[in-house]
Amino acid sequence: MSGMAGWVDLRHGVGQQANLPHSKVTKVILDMIAAMAGRGPDGQAVWLGPDLALGHCSTVASRYDFNEQPWIGEIRGATVAIMYTGQIYNMWQLQQELASFGPAPDRWSYAEIIRRAYGRWGTGFVQHLEGMFAIALWDGQKRELLLARDRLGLQPLYYTLTDGGIIFASVPTAIQAHPQFTAKLDRSALAIVLQPRMAMPGETPLKGLHELPPANVLSFSKRGHTQVRYWQLESAPHTDNFEQTSDHVRALLEGVVARQFEDQVPSAAMLSGGIDSTSVAALVMKQLATRGAGPALDTFCLKFDTDEDAFTSSELRPDIDAPFAALAAEYMGTRHTTLSATMQDLLNVIPATRTARGLPGWGQFDASMYLLFERMRDNFSVALTGEAADEIFGGYPYYFKPDLLARAQFPWLGDGPKLADYLSPALITAQQVAEDERARYDYWLSQVPRLPGESGEAARMREVLFLGMSGPLSVILDRKERMSMSQGLEVRVPFCDPELIQYVWNVPWEMKSRGGVKGLLKSAMRDILPPTTLSRKKSAYPHIQDTEYDRVLISEARWIATDPKSPIGWMFDTPRLSALIDQIAANQLNASMLPGGASPAHLLIQLVEMHRWIVDNRVAV
Repeated sequence: MSGMAGWVDLRHGVGQQANLPHSKVTKVILDMIAAMAGRGPDGQAVWLGPDLALGHCSTVASRYDFNEQPWIGEIRGATVAIMYTGQIYNMWQLQQELASFGPAPDRWSYAEIIRRAYGRWGTGFVQHLEGMFAIALWDGQKRELLLARDRLGLQPLYYTLTDGGIIFASVPTAIQAHPQFTAKLDRSALAIVLQPRMAMPGETPLKGLHELPPANVLSFSKRGHTQVRYWQLESAPHTDNFEQTSDHVRALLEGVVARQFEDQVPSAAMLSGGIDSTSVAALVMKQLATRGAGPALDTFCLKFDTDEDAFTSSELRPDIDAPFAALAAEYMGTRHTTLSATMQDLLNVIPATRTARGLPGWGQFDASMYLLFERMRDNFSVALTGEAADEIFGGYPYYFKPDLLARAQFPWLGDGPKLADYLSPALITAQQVAEDERARYDYWLSQVPRLPGESGEAARMREVLFLGMSGPLSVILDRKERMSMSQGLEVRVPFCDPELIQYVWNVPWEMKSRGGVKGLLKSAMRDILPPTTLSRKKSAYPHIQDTEYDRVLISEARWIATDPKSPIGWMFDTPRLSALIDQIAANQLNASMLPGGASPAHLLIQLVEMHRWIVDNRVAV
């Protein structure tokens, strides 16, 4: 996956044209790379040109991923500089298609494929790539920079515009390391700090910092910058019956896993014992058997030392993963490892997770994933996960709650308190908090690809599934990407294959849910999954249930709300926020009002993480 950073200035130039010695320009780029060093432990490099400076840190996770980056070549005699992160899965097909465009290389690489694809198809080259990627391409003849991101946004890419230039990087912290960028809170984006799943495309909580949305290409030249979307879901009538649909889903998943699992690279998989991760692991085992390749797949699961004594079942997490993962591993024949973590383990790594994010995070939910990836990286550079299946096939409890679905709001918000409601009256008025939430909801509804003639429950479920595949999916993919790449571990997501998503998108809800939650997926995978997985209820990613962790959250939240030294306390209605914290501390807040019956203390995570982010990154408020 790696990390990349760049600085283009077409008005003043960089280096000598900007009266800066090369050593200083190099230091700027090296500082940007250093801000994301965990993403690329296998090497780093810098390249300077009259108009730009580029830097890259690398993690080798594929046999095609061997070029030093930035990669410098030529197209029709003009210099072309290429950087990328991620993987391209249709390399073989592209090699056949592009072989006649230039002499045969000694070895095919991602950089060579991108160069030839750009030479043949111009700015439309990205439409021919399949995979998870972020690309920066500099055309020296046109003096134009192209930034591109894969269809689902599996690889991150951020940018900020300057006077005649652009600064870009894989993560926000790298851009913050550039002297021309000042980190300042965008108060109009407070909603996404306190409720990240409502973010709009490209939105960040820092003024002037933008995330390139998924499936977009940005062009920057002397003419300015333009942004074009090159892929989106399309709605069409579904003509396959249930059996045909189930068979096709299976065939698509088998193809995806075959493309994403490379036995030439040390690879493993996450395994919870639920339908999603077990499906991926089972398909990998089937691939290994077909290839007659090597030893069994290594699978990993996380548990907490307090699970046996402190675990309380809830709607969103009815049971513990570890026993189900062990049963699934035994059934499939994987080599299985269960990592046991303590609360202190979580607290120890939370600062590192904040660094990996560069934006407000998710506290212990980031930390538990970080710990698992840290252990996996000891022996593996690639891992597969079952994430995104809930959003695609409809696996969350709210998909089955008519009262929530009937409301004109994001269905996952539920009835409980929201931190945005506890902002100061002045901020609530200035930011129009209620109106802003409704505007975000209305925006996403306006983006739904409608099916002519569809109405009633079918139309509403299309809306709700689209909402889930927008904000919430981005949130879980961002968490997975930041936590894994902070370890130099590349995690691939088979359920995020665009062809699979496009096909399942048009499957009617009645068919998706036939036989219960994710009934279609269970039907497609039934013959290779253990009975314990097929009968198990949806259970969220593990988090620790420890009253001491809740006390840590409550203590820090109380300080934020009441201490004059708090940099964000002034943003909130102190008496009301303090009363909420007291309710949580006294266990007087009804957990049933919160999504999935989560611990009431978890409501405070976003408050604590907002505070830590502002302090750690010196964000002006």
